[in-house]
Amino acid sequence: MEEVETKGKILKGSEELFMRYGVRSISMDDIARHLSVSKKTLYQHFADKEDLVVAVSTAHLEQEQKLYAALRDSSSNAIEHLAKIAVCMKREMEELNPALLFDIQKFHPKAWSIWINFKKTVIKEIIDNLTSGIREGFVREDVNPEILSIMRIELVQLAFNEEIFSRTKFKIAEVQTQIFDHFVYGLVTDKGRKLYQKYKNKSTEQFTP
Repeated sequence: MEEVETKGKILKGSEELFMRYGVRSISMDDIARHLSVSKKTLYQHFADKEDLVVAVSTAHLEQEQKLYAALRDSSSNAIEHLAKIAVCMKREMEELNPALLFDIQKFHPKAWSIWINFKKTVIKEIIDNLTSGIREGFVREDVNPEILSIMRIELVQLAFNEEIFSRTKFKIAEVQTQIFDHFVYGLVTDKGRKLYQKYKNKSTEQFTP
């Protein structure tokens, strides 16, 4: 039981550091100091940093899936679901170092493959949501859910491209929020637009799953 708790503590502490500072700049020594444990303890649970990054990515994305499933299940329609996603995404982006995904993509291929598979899951979720939105009359009938879902995921990654959105000029949370709103307003009907705006005007606390 103690070993399970220690491993969980390492995963949680490592995720905190990666989210705040990115992956490349954090060493196993940094993690050991942050958690007040020895490097030997880290290596008892993880073979190396790559192994740790893979484990953190897996745990983080599993938690993300649970969160977004809760948002979906607690929403009465497709637009409320989108509005809840917008609030949660903004909250997450405010705590995220933009270098995180770049570091994983460039330096940790095994972990990146997990993120790629997660993208496929998210695309399916968006397709299902947009399809429901069309049935409900909130999303335009001429929208192709698959095309728009793939585009949505690529736009998320685009916002992390520092050559396009300089970190000295733009905050990642604002960029992602602007892109998401543009995405939503581009696919909804007039009825859907009014409802989305209504949900956006609600407090953040009301969108906690």
